[in-house]
Amino acid sequence: MAFAVLFLLFLSVPFSSAKLNPDYYSATCPDFAKIVRDQVFTKQSVVPATAAGVLRLFFHDCITDGCDASIFISSNAYTPHAERDADLNLSLSGDAFDLVIKIKNLLELTCPGVVSCSDIIAQATRDLIKMVGGPYFPVRLGRKDSLNSDASKVPASLPTPTMTMDDIINKFAARKFTVREMVALTGAHTIGFTHCKEFANRIFNFSPTSQVDPTLHPKFAEGLRHVCWNYTKDPSMSAFNDPRSPSKFDNAYFGNVLKGLGLLRSDYLLGADPRTRPIVEEYAKNEQAFFRIQFFFLLLARPTIVVNSILFLGIQYTHI
Repeated sequence: MAFAVLFLLFLSVPFSSAKLNPDYYSATCPDFAKIVRDQVFTKQSVVPATAAGVLRLFFHDCITDGCDASIFISSNAYTPHAERDADLNLSLSGDAFDLVIKIKNLLELTCPGVVSCSDIIAQATRDLIKMVGGPYFPVRLGRKDSLNSDASKVPASLPTPTMTMDDIINKFAARKFTVREMVALTGAHTIGFTHCKEFANRIFNFSPTSQVDPTLHPKFAEGLRHVCWNYTKDPSMSAFNDPRSPSKFDNAYFGNVLKGLGLLRSDYLLGADPRTRPIVEEYAKNEQAFFRIQFFFLLLARPTIVVNSILFLGIQYTHI
């Protein structure tokens, strides 16, 4: 019980109604940006999958109850079923959690009780995506960590690969995202990988008349079958989301979708549905259009309730 209390104290920082802004820590923790940047650079240099892992962790945190670090709360006597233990969160990267916790520990030594975990993950995600080719933008800081975390909210928030496009659109609409914004958010698949079990039904015994989903490019399907041949015995088997530039944050994912190179059924639907295909085509042709309405702006611009007070989490987009 004592550990649980200490963890909650570690996660949270005192509430402040100060307006969010990029210079929030300039006086109280002037080394904030440098400490985050240095740790991000070191981690990504050693573990190239870090950027994708942190990006996914950030999304899973934000889409559930806002960008409030509630995913960092472990189940305990006070929070018996925390978000982190939801089935859809069990595959989140341990390296991503480790990076944020390491940065938090370093900041506690430099400016104890000042910086929130929610600000750390927002800043670290921005730095990582810029590091792998994505856009730069100033992150407004000053958000506070939630003391509440509920695993039951996760299934209602996260889309899954087996959903129809109607289901996916409705899922995002419930979080006040437009169809265009949903397509842009899905562009996060431009980096990272997916475990074979998530798309195995498309490449093995797809139907009585076809081993593979005919909407997949034949050579791509053949390659995936080779990569995932033993996935039932080795659940760690996986494939890159973007086979063309898997380590670069760019717009290649959208071109892949149009060519039958999307891993998930939901990727295929994105390029086939008349509501989403024109947007996919636009982003495939124009990377800057994608960057102008991309992942971080959308998530951080949504309001969230944190420590019983409403904080509007926004950033001002600037591409460099």
